[in-house]
Amino acid sequence: MTRRPVLTISGLHVDYGTGPAAVHALRDINLTLHRGEILGLAGESGSGKSTLAYAVTRLLSPPGVITGGDVRYHPPQDGAGPVDILALTPRQLRAFRWQELSIVFQGSMNALNPVHTVHSQLTDVLAAHRPRMSVAQRTARAGELLALVGISRDRLGAFPHQLSGGMRQRVMIAMAMALEPEIVIMDEPTTALDVVMQRQILRKIAALREVLGFSVVFVTHDISLLIEFSDRVAIMYGGRIVEQASAADIYRDPHHPYSDGLLHSFPALHGPRRELTGIPGSPPHLAAMPSGCVFHPRCGRSFDPCDRHVPPLAAPEATPGRSVACWLHHAAPGLASGPASAPDATSTTRTA
Repeated sequence: MTRRPVLTISGLHVDYGTGPAAVHALRDINLTLHRGEILGLAGESGSGKSTLAYAVTRLLSPPGVITGGDVRYHPPQDGAGPVDILALTPRQLRAFRWQELSIVFQGSMNALNPVHTVHSQLTDVLAAHRPRMSVAQRTARAGELLALVGISRDRLGAFPHQLSGGMRQRVMIAMAMALEPEIVIMDEPTTALDVVMQRQILRKIAALREVLGFSVVFVTHDISLLIEFSDRVAIMYGGRIVEQASAADIYRDPHHPYSDGLLHSFPALHGPRRELTGIPGSPPHLAAMPSGCVFHPRCGRSFDPCDRHVPPLAAPEATPGRSVACWLHHAAPGLASGPASAPDATSTTRTA
């Protein structure tokens, strides 16, 4: 059965600044989010994950600017054509946000207004997009939203500082669900929470997805969360996507050395013990990117073309259904034997 796309991103480029001094934060991003899918977006800090989330929702702050590509939303109605999000006018964009696409911001304490009650902030969304709803109907809907995320309705009168970190984050999720959008983008919603609360919120998101049928883009640096929670995972490094595959494939057989390094940075819950190796070095500065593959200065498996040629993000011949940007899995330019000439060209296989 062919899955229908709900969001397609094609050739997206984002810069900070203009002219020769511009910093290229995102380069040629291509992603498809399918209806009802949870797509995980992983990578170290500075890899471009949040920039991508804000570019898609057109919430980039100056000097951020989208310099190329397009982002299209595909409505569920039969016969309705795709919506070019980047071409929406301010008025159209105001109607589109929260109605079709919503976002759960990183840091719930900073995202919620500290001088307004939960009731005020939830009903404000409803008043802006459902002006015909009465005050009583908006209050009733706000109570339903809190109950949906496991918070008692009597907390509607509470201020953000009167709630725990996990409750504040769930209020943000409730706000994102207010108009039952088709897409919810979650920008590291569990970063500041303890591991117990992280799992509770993830289970709540998964349960809501089953009930409401929305699609999720889940942004985090913690790939272990994505392996457990996502249907598919896209790995970002240096403003590019370097690998896309199902969560199970990424876990069992990561093709890109960076993906493998991320997976070796957290302990396995099952199977034999293994040493945590991490990734040597630091992510590149976006204003001084290395030539060729951006990961090659930190890669223990780089070979001749890696420092000179940018690898394409494409499906390896032996493993269709996934894509990877690495010369270990594509015919390397200038080498007659291709990636077989590279040292240690095999991936590390895991047991689930």
